[in-house]
Amino acid sequence: MAVNFITERLLGIDPAERYSHQPDDLDKRAYDLLHPADIYLEQEPSVGEWIRELVPSREGIAHYVVSLFPSAIWVPRYRTAWLVGDIVAGITIGLVVVPQALAYALLAQLTPAYGLYTSFTGAVLYWLFGTSKDIVIGTTAVGSLLVGQVITAIEKQYPGEFDHKDIAHSLSLLSGAALLLIGLLRLGWIVEFIPYIPVSAFVTAASITIMSTQVPTVLGIPGINTHEAPYKVMINTVKALPDTRLDAAIGLTCIALLFLIRDLCAFMEKRQPAKKRTWSFISSLRLTFAMLLYTLISYLVHKDLGAGAAARFRIVGHIDPGFQKAGLPQPAGKLLGAVLPQLPPILIILIVEHIAIAKAMGRQFNYSIDPSQEVVALGSANLFSPFVGGYVCTGSFGASAVLSKAGVRTPLAGLFSALVLVLALYVLTAVFYYIPNAALAGLIIHAVCNLVTPPKNLHKYWLLSPLELLIWVIGVVLAIFDSLETSIYVGIGLSLALMLIRIARTKGQFIGRVSTRLVEQKGSLTTDDEDHDSQVKDSKTKHHTAAERDIYLPLDRKDASNPQIQIETPYPGVFIYRFNESFNYLNQARHMMILVEHILKNTKRRTEEHYEKESDRLWNDPGPRKHENNDDDDNLLPFLRAVVLDFSTLNNIDITSIQGLVDLRTTLDRHCAPDAVELHFAHVHNRWTRRSLAVAGFGYPSAKNGDAQAYWQPAYTIAAVLDEDSASRSHQSRCSTLADEESATKEDNPAKGFEAGAGYDSTDTEVDSVLPHRKEAAVFAVDRPFFHVDLQAAVESAVRDARARDTRAPTCMLARPEPCVASC
Repeated sequence: MAVNFITERLLGIDPAERYSHQPDDLDKRAYDLLHPADIYLEQEPSVGEWIRELVPSREGIAHYVVSLFPSAIWVPRYRTAWLVGDIVAGITIGLVVVPQALAYALLAQLTPAYGLYTSFTGAVLYWLFGTSKDIVIGTTAVGSLLVGQVITAIEKQYPGEFDHKDIAHSLSLLSGAALLLIGLLRLGWIVEFIPYIPVSAFVTAASITIMSTQVPTVLGIPGINTHEAPYKVMINTVKALPDTRLDAAIGLTCIALLFLIRDLCAFMEKRQPAKKRTWSFISSLRLTFAMLLYTLISYLVHKDLGAGAAARFRIVGHIDPGFQKAGLPQPAGKLLGAVLPQLPPILIILIVEHIAIAKAMGRQFNYSIDPSQEVVALGSANLFSPFVGGYVCTGSFGASAVLSKAGVRTPLAGLFSALVLVLALYVLTAVFYYIPNAALAGLIIHAVCNLVTPPKNLHKYWLLSPLELLIWVIGVVLAIFDSLETSIYVGIGLSLALMLIRIARTKGQFIGRVSTRLVEQKGSLTTDDEDHDSQVKDSKTKHHTAAERDIYLPLDRKDASNPQIQIETPYPGVFIYRFNESFNYLNQARHMMILVEHILKNTKRRTEEHYEKESDRLWNDPGPRKHENNDDDDNLLPFLRAVVLDFSTLNNIDITSIQGLVDLRTTLDRHCAPDAVELHFAHVHNRWTRRSLAVAGFGYPSAKNGDAQAYWQPAYTIAAVLDEDSASRSHQSRCSTLADEESATKEDNPAKGFEAGAGYDSTDTEVDSVLPHRKEAAVFAVDRPFFHVDLQAAVESAVRDARARDTRAPTCMLARPEPCVASC
């Protein structure tokens, strides 16, 4: 009582108000109609129920913990037959990753050893947390470039205050923490918010940027500021071409050699399919071969030079052996604050690049990946990377492709590639001293040129969506003339704006009914030449015409259907409207405008407007249409009877949309007063949507309008309910008999079967002898009779009520009784 007093008197809330418009006898009328079938009253969802669904169960918590360590599932089942494949693939990818890591570290403005540290962390950790066997986490060209740009930006902001490695470590720590949090909260689905087009533009622009910064190194041109915008770097490089040095001989020949080996191996794979794997293996090792070759040349050139002599061309120089930079990172708070604003584009690229590779590999080799768990693996690698001296890492396109081609069997191959990296750090650092910088730059250019979007893909973008191609072009131009950060932000912003515009301007369609028949061929034609002619001759006798059924097509014919097909409205004054895409606060006004304009244009008022003076009319009301004064034209238009709304493409609905439907009902009721329009809904299956509509007074005839209830003819969809006791007793013994009986029945009469809701003839003794006792009940709630199971049921109900009104109305008020063809 106290609660009711507070809600009703103090707060002004009447819990029973929502039921005031609902007839009290809905359940009784349904019971009288359906008996002996059971009625069903809807159990609406509650907020408490919604909250309880969010609380994880014990089983859910256990599953969550296990899912954090996918390796715990497959490691106990590891087979020795997989070991050879993993060892070979791991060593192969290790040989590929070493030269890439050395080269990409230069893009991050760090010494080559940092690339090896970074690749080591991904190789060691991924097998524990990852769900793909073909992913290689390590240094990437785009990721390293972004690190280098962050270092440059912070140096400009705090000149000389922070060391390059400290900035890189801080960036990796923050990235790893953010990624790990996203993964642990299972928010990997947020990657779907990042459109493909701006990412494609970003990768292409980043590749162009990388190549522009490496060309001066390839040519040995000094004094080029590669931290400027790419277009400036290109212009300055062209101006400085006369300053080209001996490095060009190393860099240009390295690029040519890498492309030559790649193309030759690809050619031989086609010429010798039996040795395809061998040639693919040779191609994957071309980077290692080139590094060894030019390191040998550099050693032969420089071995006789004195300690103080200048090098003939620029070389890497001294690299500390082992994990010399390993330790506990201790970034300053000021540095973390400076790095934090630079984090968003890094996170976007790390996640998108990694998930894209993982999904592509999964599709290629027929396994599924868990995006959230992949983010956990990525976050763990980035969080651990600074502890061994590394920087940010993510999945590598090129390395992952090599790993898959090398015959990897499980993620354990990463451990063997980590051993190769350890060997390189402890044994080969003396060899790395002689690696020419021009050769590393050539390797980078060769690797990233494959990331540039080819013209054929751009042509495909044009065919698929010209507006998105424009966004791609804008993204690339911005990156070249401004920065990569601006490119990714503007690209994503434009893509989201385009999506919102498309949602806001989406159109529904008024649809009409078409009676169709399905014509199908029984049997199949053979391909044997001897029987082909006779099969074709007899094919006409092998066609079967199924029973007629209604389908619904747009009245405006702006779809892919045959424009010659005749479409009929189901009944004069009954309109069917389909929401093609969505119905929300962005587009509800447009949907309501289309509905009101079309319905008012194609129906006549039930009663004439009456104003004591014409000046009483609203200023924006043009008054009756001209043809309404012509009796002949006026009779052509029906009265408004019902509107059927197809919700088949909708699930959730917001308050703005509900209010739009309320306003629509008010406008239409005013148009057909003193009558009331019926609003029927098809395919409203979401419980919360049904509750929202019911609270707003939809789903049932209004209790405030006696005529509406008088003309309403209830109709419900019922289906068979299996008695559990009898089912359990007879299930095992009767399943096979049921299947045989169902098959025979469908063969004799396709329209008859044992599907739910078909019903059973009590006179069919054979069926009764096989089936357990069945009882029927309403499929959906009888207190929501205007929420129909499908569009056909909604249209039939609306037409039935409209016909009842026209039958009982005075002759002078009748609309045309026959359906009208849409074309007239």
